[in-house]
Amino acid sequence: MRNSILAIAAIAAVITAPVAAQAQSETVAVVRDGPVIAVEQRPAFREYVVRERVPTYTIPDRVIVGGVLPEAGITYYDVPQTYGATPYRYTVVNGQTVLVEPRSRRIVQVIE
Repeated sequence: MRNSILAIAAIAAVITAPVAAQAQSETVAVVRDGPVIAVEQRPAFREYVVRERVPTYTIPDRVIVGGVLPEAGITYYDVPQTYGATPYRYTVVNGQTVLVEPRSRRIVQVIE
């Protein structure tokens, strides 16, 4: 009986290990892909977005870091060099400016 329980526990550990590793690598990828807008530059960046009159897109989901935006219907814009070199694009969703990884459409920063 004891050996059966140990065997089941070992099998469960082997099955769940790849899932845990994948979740960790996705989290690290969001953080290490490139710089985001620095805290001291956020007010100026928000003013820039307002001056540019970037339209806001409405989605039914909450706007959170790690959320993925819809494939169609949203336009992404380059972040000006003045706010730092970044591989990300920005857009406005539900009234909030966000930085997005363009290939995956994953939100990497919500500019508050």
